[in-house]
Amino acid sequence: MSQSVEEHREAAPDSVGCAVITVSDTRTKETDSSGRLMIELLKAAGHDVAHYAIVPDDPEQIREQLELCASDERIDAILFNGGTGIASRDTTFDVLAAALEKELPGFGELFRMLSWNEIGAAAMLSRATAGVFRGRVLFSTPGSSNAVRLAMEQLIVPELSHLVYEVRK
Repeated sequence: MSQSVEEHREAAPDSVGCAVITVSDTRTKETDSSGRLMIELLKAAGHDVAHYAIVPDDPEQIREQLELCASDERIDAILFNGGTGIASRDTTFDVLAAALEKELPGFGELFRMLSWNEIGAAAMLSRATAGVFRGRVLFSTPGSSNAVRLAMEQLIVPELSHLVYEVRK
């Protein structure tokens, strides 16, 4: 007999080890409101933040953070914010999409649908994505605090433990 979504959620871990990486050419730890928001919402949900970093929108440095987090036994989920637009410096999506072993297209689709309610047609500019990389759940959201709050509260936090449970099966 197959398990229901509710049964999967009940079997999921209570706490997930996370990494938060902000991709920005201008933010510092003092000005990184989006990274702080991700951390606050993860901790409020009972998750552990084992790694936090800010890197410039540079493909090599984004890739280095991804590799570092994927090699850390404490980390089950890697959350990036920033660099998902279409400007020439926005390379987060390109690096992460190329690395994903499994894509979760529903995350980006749902994020853009929910964003439509807040910002209208400009929602199509986001290349928010999610998937699996080396046994870790990976999310990439835009860098604005409003976008991070939307993604975290409506999509990521409610399903994070369930997603980790599924990846571990």
